[in-house]
Amino acid sequence: MTVLWLKALHVFFMVAWFAGIFYLPRLFVYHAQTDEPAVKAQFKIMERRLWFFITPFAILTAVFGIWLIGIYGTSWLKVSGWLHAKLTLVAALYVYHFYLYRLVKQFANDTNTHSARFYRIINEVPVLVLLAVVILAVVKPF
Repeated sequence: MTVLWLKALHVFFMVAWFAGIFYLPRLFVYHAQTDEPAVKAQFKIMERRLWFFITPFAILTAVFGIWLIGIYGTSWLKVSGWLHAKLTLVAALYVYHFYLYRLVKQFANDTNTHSARFYRIINEVPVLVLLAVVILAVVKPF
């Protein structure tokens, strides 16, 4: 498989993963705002299904990213400061991804303690991280 195909697949799965990462906290906002039991039950289903739907995209993003690093080699990795910064941010995104799962479980167990405002704020976090990751990957400032 050529490097360009690997990059294309890496970017594709990253975009698919981010679509879910952007949408799941939005579901949390609406879930936290409702008091209707039937609506809450529907949100529980949607949240669980979405998290499990996007998790393979997160895994495949990592697989193709690691494959690319392997192809470029360790000497390239050592001198690519921008990649070290990107990988740090990506690691934070995986922590965020699993934090979202924790929140899915809290909603499923009816133990949510956060407001809709909290979910609006955490909905914006991955946008900023994505901006930084794209700048690092495209501009390679260091």
